[in-house]
Amino acid sequence: MTHPKILAVGAAGKFAGAVIPELARRGAWVRGLVKQDADKEGVVAAGASEAVTGDLRDIESLRVALTGMDSVFYIAPAFFPDEAEVGKAVVAAAMKAGISRFVFSSVIHPVLGLPNHAAKAPVEAAVLNSDMEYSFLHPTLFFQNYASTWSKVSHNGVLAEPWSSETRFSRVDYRDVAETAAIALTEDRLLFGTFELCADGWLNRHDVAALMARVMSRPVRAERTDPGSLGPEAAPMRPMFEHYDHAGLLGNPLTLRAVLGREPRGLLAYFNELESSSIEET
Repeated sequence: MTHPKILAVGAAGKFAGAVIPELARRGAWVRGLVKQDADKEGVVAAGASEAVTGDLRDIESLRVALTGMDSVFYIAPAFFPDEAEVGKAVVAAAMKAGISRFVFSSVIHPVLGLPNHAAKAPVEAAVLNSDMEYSFLHPTLFFQNYASTWSKVSHNGVLAEPWSSETRFSRVDYRDVAETAAIALTEDRLLFGTFELCADGWLNRHDVAALMARVMSRPVRAERTDPGSLGPEAAPMRPMFEHYDHAGLLGNPLTLRAVLGREPRGLLAYFNELESSSIEET
């Protein structure tokens, strides 16, 4: 596929937003779909050819956004209400608009019964039942989730999360996921594939805390936060916390290494970036 026209859904988000510059670097014409007009300028500055405002629940705004496009990059907002139904509606709108290729940033192990996993499977099924070309991306936990807590950990020396400190996880830098998405949208080598996307390492919280301590040059200890202390807004995430208490999310880096043709970014390098940024801000 040469210089396709691509609709990037959620283009102002920190994850879909990472796909925009990767696509622009490959010469793609990108239309970013954002939820509010104030986000348009930033999306264009990141490399989109244009940005349009729309709502995933508004079929007419989806129709307008999809008009003239060849391909779609889709990632659902985290813990989005009615995520499966909305995702299936996006797939249906893409089919109606004549979209030829659909790249879905899903999640590792969508067969799990957890809400944030199980909601992805019906969307994948809808794509499989379409006549569109597709690629399914199955990334594990994102390195970028640590960005919001970095300064707090640096201050108090505690890395706390609401599940066991002993369970192990694969993780990934979403910039590597974004590069994979751009390859899937602009080349043919990932067509009709499902790709588990993980960096190297199966780390528990003690391991992660040790990496943080190395970068911060101070002790960091791992603790488990009581999920009950997080308030009602955490209710949708409780099943996930309960699962993580006894089983993590484990995958293999082989696929991502093969797709990128290099080693995936590592967590230690990401932590060094966070530390450098925090020093620059002070």
